Amino acid sequence: MPQTQVQDVVIRFSGDSGDGMQLTGTLFSDTAALLGNGISTFPDYPAEIRAPHDTVAGVSGFQVHFGADRMLNPGDFCDVLVAMNPAALKANRKWLKPSATVILDGDSISEDTLHKAGFATLDPIAELNLQDYNVVTPKITQMTQSALADTGLDNKAIVKCKNMFALGICFYLFHYPEDHAKQYLDSKFAKKNPAIATANKLAIDAGYNYAANTHQFANTYAIPQPTHVEHGTYRSINGNTAAAWGLCAVSEKSGLPLFCGSYPITPATVILEELAKRKDLGVKTMQAEDEIAGICTAIGAAFAGNFAVTSTSGPGLSLKSEALGLAVMTELPLVVVDVQRGGPSTGLPTKTEQSDLMEALYGRNGESPVAIVAASSPSDCFHYAFEAGRIALEHMTPVILLSDGFIANGSEPWKIPSMQDYPAIKPPIIDTCTEDAFMPYKRNDKMARSWAFPGKEGLEHRIGGLEKDALKGSISNDPANHQLMVDARAAKIGRIADFIPVQEVYGDPSGDLLVVGWGGTRGHLQTAVDALRDEKKSVSLCHFNYINPLPHGVEEIFGRFKKIVVCELNQGQFTAYLRSKLPQFDYLTYNKCEGLPFTVAQLTDQFNSLLK
Repeated sequence: MPQTQVQDVVIRFSGDSGDGMQLTGTLFSDTAALLGNGISTFPDYPAEIRAPHDTVAGVSGFQVHFGADRMLNPGDFCDVLVAMNPAALKANRKWLKPSATVILDGDSISEDTLHKAGFATLDPIAELNLQDYNVVTPKITQMTQSALADTGLDNKAIVKCKNMFALGICFYLFHYPEDHAKQYLDSKFAKKNPAIATANKLAIDAGYNYAANTHQFANTYAIPQPTHVEHGTYRSINGNTAAAWGLCAVSEKSGLPLFCGSYPITPATVILEELAKRKDLGVKTMQAEDEIAGICTAIGAAFAGNFAVTSTSGPGLSLKSEALGLAVMTELPLVVVDVQRGGPSTGLPTKTEQSDLMEALYGRNGESPVAIVAASSPSDCFHYAFEAGRIALEHMTPVILLSDGFIANGSEPWKIPSMQDYPAIKPPIIDTCTEDAFMPYKRNDKMARSWAFPGKEGLEHRIGGLEKDALKGSISNDPANHQLMVDARAAKIGRIADFIPVQEVYGDPSGDLLVVGWGGTRGHLQTAVDALRDEKKSVSLCHFNYINPLPHGVEEIFGRFKKIVVCELNQGQFTAYLRSKLPQFDYLTYNKCEGLPFTVAQLTDQFNSLLK
C-alpha cells in the first residue's frame, strides 16, 4: 500500500452516543502524543442526553489534529472520517477535505437507519456526492463479532467492541503501535472484568489486520518525528483537569488549604470531580445542593482562611451573582471558574461559546467590580488558574476565571512544570495587631485589606454585606463613606494592572491589520495570522488573557495599526467592553454563534477581505 508523508493530519471519529467515539479518539490522540506528535483535540458531544438512536441529533464526535509540530487548533476539515452509522456520515459530510478517506461501517447501512438519518434515498454515497472520495464500507460489526466469537461474551457486549476495531484500522493507516491502547484496556478492565479487556484488545488486532490485508484504502500516512520540542516530561491534558491542577498549585504555593464548593454543571463538572480526587493534597470538596449553596460555602471557607473556589457555567454564574456581590463587599479572596457554553437559559449545554463576558463584568447589583482572567488553550488553563488564585489571594478580591467548552474538553500535550518555577503566593494574612486597635479595612500597596482569620485574639472584626466604615469595618450609612468605599473597591481592581504582564503583540508591532481576540480563540486566530504572514501580509495578533483590568500598553498597541478587528464567539461582548475603555479607536468585528469554534478558513477569508 502506498505511503504518503504528511506534516499533519486531521481525523474525526463519529457515531452514536453509545458507540464509544470519545474513548476511541482519546486513545488515538494519547498514542500520538506519546510518540512525540503535537495534538489538539475537539470532543463534540450531542446537546441532548440521549437523542433517538441513529439520528443526526444523537451524533457524538471526536476530532484530533496531530502532526510533527505543536498543533494550535483541532483543524478545520478532516483527512479521515470514521463514521459508525449513516447519521454520523451525514452530520460530518461538510467537514471532509477533498479526496478524504471515509470509513463507514457497512453493517450500519439499512433502510431504517438511512430513514432515521434523514436520507431521501438508499444510496448515501451518491446522495452526499462522495463518488470522488475514498469511501470504504467494511462490515465492522460482523468482523468484530467474528473476531470475538470465542470470547464467551454475549452479542451485546461483543458489538460494543466495534469502536476498537475502527481504532485498529486507524492505527494501521498511520503506522501507530497498539501498545498504549492495550495497556489502557488492561488497567481499566483487567482486574474487574478481564474478558472485556481481552475482547477489546482482540478487536484492535482484528481492525489492524483487516486494514493491512485489504486493498480498499488508497494509502497509509507517515508523520515525521517532531523537530522543535522543548525538553521535559509531557502528558496529554484537557482544560478542566489543567484548571483543577492549577488551583491545587495555588494551594501549595500559598500554604493554604483548598476548598471547592460547587454544583455539577456541563461543561464544568470535571473540575469538581478532579479536585475531589486530591484528598492526598489536602483538598476539600463539597457537592452542594445548588449553585447558590456552592458559592456560599466557598465564601464561608474563605472567611475561615481557606483558598476558596467554586466552578460553574453560564446559568450557574447567574445564580451565583448575589453571593459574588457579597464576596466583593466583604473583600474575601475567591476564584469562580466559569466554563462558558452556548446560551441563553439552558441553551447549548455541550457546545462552546464566549457567552459570559458581559455577565462576568457587570452581572451583579451595585458597583461590584471583580478581576477577570481568561485561559486560551487546554494546557494554559493550569497557568491562568494559578494566576486567578494568585490575584485573588494577594489582592483580596473575587476573580472570575473564564474558560469555555472547547478548551475545557479539548486536550493537548502539556509540559509538566516544576513548582520551583512558580512564585510563592503571599496573601496579606495578619496574625497579631501591633496598633491600638485592629483596622480590618486598612489597605496595603495593592489596596488589599488585611485577612484576619476568625478566632485570633485582638483581631475581632465585623464583616457582612452591609456597607462598612473605610477602616473599622463597622456598619456605615454615611454617604461620603459609601462613595469612598465604592471608589476604593474599583481602584483596587485597577491596581491589579501593575502586577500582571504588559500586553504583547504577536507579529510585527505595527501594520495594516491588528487581530484582537481573547480566551479560547487563540489557537485559531494565531494559525490564521501565521498563514497570512507567510504570504507577507501585514497582520498581527493582540490576544487577551487578562480582561479586567486590561493590562498596561493596550492603547499604545492599538494606535500603531490602521485597522483593528475583534473576533469573538458571541455577538461582540469584548468589542463593547473595549469601546467603553478605549473609545478613541474604530473596531471592526467578526462574530460567530454556532456552538462551534472558528475555522481557520473563515478567519483567513475575513482578514483578507479587510486587507483589500
